[in-house]
Amino acid sequence: MATSSVTPSSSNPAAPVLVTGAAGFVGSRLFEALGARGRGAWAVDTRAHFAARPEHGAIESSRIVDVGNLTDWLRTASAIGAVVHLGACTDTRETDRAYLTRRNLEASQQLWRWSAERGVPFIYASSAATYGDGRLGYDDDETRIPQLVPLNAYGDSKQQFDVWALDEERQGRAPSHWCGLKFFNVYGFGERHKGPMSSVVLQAFDQIRATGRLRLFRSHREGIADGHQSRDFVFVDDVVDTLLALVERPPVRGIFNLGSGRARTFLDLGRATFAAMGVPERIEFIDTPPDIRAHYQYFTEATMARLQATGAVRRTTSLEDGVGQYVASLEACRVS
Repeated sequence: MATSSVTPSSSNPAAPVLVTGAAGFVGSRLFEALGARGRGAWAVDTRAHFAARPEHGAIESSRIVDVGNLTDWLRTASAIGAVVHLGACTDTRETDRAYLTRRNLEASQQLWRWSAERGVPFIYASSAATYGDGRLGYDDDETRIPQLVPLNAYGDSKQQFDVWALDEERQGRAPSHWCGLKFFNVYGFGERHKGPMSSVVLQAFDQIRATGRLRLFRSHREGIADGHQSRDFVFVDDVVDTLLALVERPPVRGIFNLGSGRARTFLDLGRATFAAMGVPERIEFIDTPPDIRAHYQYFTEATMARLQATGAVRRTTSLEDGVGQYVASLEACRVS
């Protein structure tokens, strides 16, 4: 496939990384990890979010770029070592397609073009929501990407950018190094601000702490028992570790799955949460709300061979260990 002929700025490993969505879940953890490694970074997001979310207190205000000023800031930006674009509307219930087009498609296109023009490696967040009901499987073979049919407007906005990016590459208008990552179900410390979009681990922790019990959705599909709906749950520390590896050694190009590579049931997740909290199991099942029942996924599992082949996947934390670490963080710090 065609690639840009511009020499990538990754030749300067000391150049700071531009992280969009830095007041979000994965973005804030990545910014923190870059700092721990002594790598400079710029945090892009709505400035007010940093003050409103206590878990982001360590981000210096001088390193924050308000997303509303990003276009002007980029015009005069000095050397950037890589762009990690995680900023987006991630609410799967959002139905305003015009809004999603602005936030998830057009903003991504702007950063892609900026990166391509300047030879800056570009890493962005796609989503497993692009796979829809999974009837075509969860293989990240790029030739199949245009065939995918997401189940909601959010997934569709991510799918549109994936397809656009591949077309831009065919036209010779891609960044010199780039990759998209189809995030599966990420969980871990720093997601409380996501509210109802937070992981089931956090929701389980809150329910158990408040009531001593956990409610899970009943299965409405023949052949699948209650609680045996399955997801590929991936620990945020593993995601951040992979992002760091990609920043340090950007892949030539590609769209890859980023999950654990192993589907686990919600029952497994619930039991792991009870065990980590030291509370006796008390699990009840409730009907899946009718408004989401038709679009509810019963199984997701990332094929990871292509990303593993890049060397970027350096560890995979088990669900039990990840939940245990997460619960310990929640109990030590109630704000997140």
